[in-house]
Amino acid sequence: KKLRDEAMKLQKELQQIEVGVDKGRASVLLTADMKIKSIKLNGEELMDMKDALNDAIEKAQKKAAFKMQEMGGGLQGLLGR
Repeated sequence: KKLRDEAMKLQKELQQIEVGVDKGRASVLLTADMKIKSIKLNGEELMDMKDALNDAIEKAQKKAAFKMQEMGGGLQGLLGR
């Protein structure tokens, strides 16, 4: 339970950290928990693109978590426990 509480606290902290990048005509704003908050091209917000990328990231994270569990229990397997 303590580990779960710490993980949830970390998740909430990561949601508060924002990173923005501007490259040419494009700008992206995302949180440290890898959720895209906005994507703009020429100043126009691309909501469909944001939603599609968030869905793709979530699916990739789930597949990665499943693969880690297959390989020995996720983080515990990586730590040799």
